[in-house]
Amino acid sequence: MPPITLYFLQASRCIRTAWLLEELGLDYEVKFSDRTSASKAPEDFKLASGNPLGKFPTIKDGDLVVYESGAISDYLCDKYDKDGKLVPKDPKQKIKVLQWSHAAEATFALHGLAILYARWNIKDAPEGVLEAAEKGMSVNVQNDMSWLESELSLSPGQFLVGDHPTAADIMMHFSATFIIARELGTNGKQWPNIEKWLKACEDSEGYKRAVRRTGHNLTDSHGPKTAAK
Repeated sequence: MPPITLYFLQASRCIRTAWLLEELGLDYEVKFSDRTSASKAPEDFKLASGNPLGKFPTIKDGDLVVYESGAISDYLCDKYDKDGKLVPKDPKQKIKVLQWSHAAEATFALHGLAILYARWNIKDAPEGVLEAAEKGMSVNVQNDMSWLESELSLSPGQFLVGDHPTAADIMMHFSATFIIARELGTNGKQWPNIEKWLKACEDSEGYKRAVRRTGHNLTDSHGPKTAAK
């Protein structure tokens, strides 16, 4: 049995962890679950993962349970990325990777999810309330995406920090894709550098292997019953 087990919930941040594992060339087992009709993780899957919050991704590495996609990224890179492929050894490149890795959740996902939660929770508010709230919150998303667009124009390669994917791309890809796919504050705007970068990420061999292995589909909460071998 592989030493690492990935608990993978469809249409979630779990693709980050699968992509990391593929880039690191690690042997791992996938425990896959669809979402329920309420778009949540099944209770038995939550219990099996060992994560007290019942959130995903979660990994087991031996007897160690690790959850939160950012923490998993840090853990895997610290333990297994001895050559600095995903977190470079160069101090300037390293801090850039760490900056983007944390911005993926603390900035991009935070601002995008605020809009999604508003849609879920104030949809029955008086006419105009949701629209006004979304308009106000979209400013943060627009600023975030413009920052990413600008930084990509300055990169010496097709990825955030050079010519191959790093932990920065792996963490940021999901956040940017989620914002665009759900139209969270995008207001019809397009960002050509981001679109090119997303395609480069999705054309990378590690990402393609991760998708084949897991059946990841951001728009599908009812994917394959078992992960591909």
